[in-house]
Amino acid sequence: MASQKIVSVVLLLLSTIAILSCLVIEFDTWIVYAVAIFGIPTWVLSLGLLTMAKPKPEDAEERVKEPFTGY
Repeated sequence: MASQKIVSVVLLLLSTIAILSCLVIEFDTWIVYAVAIFGIPTWVLSLGLLTMAKPKPEDAEERVKEPFTGY
């Protein structure tokens, strides 16, 4: 779990730097498109992985038995 968090933080930082650099520096069009296609979804995915709901210790066993209770 710790390695997933580290990878998510690194991806979040890299994609944030890429997005901000495209806003500040005037790159070629294809570089901006590449950042838009890959950088923005990577930013959203890594942010989602970092903020994912983690079960409370008393609810962890219950979530294993029935992981989805959205009904």
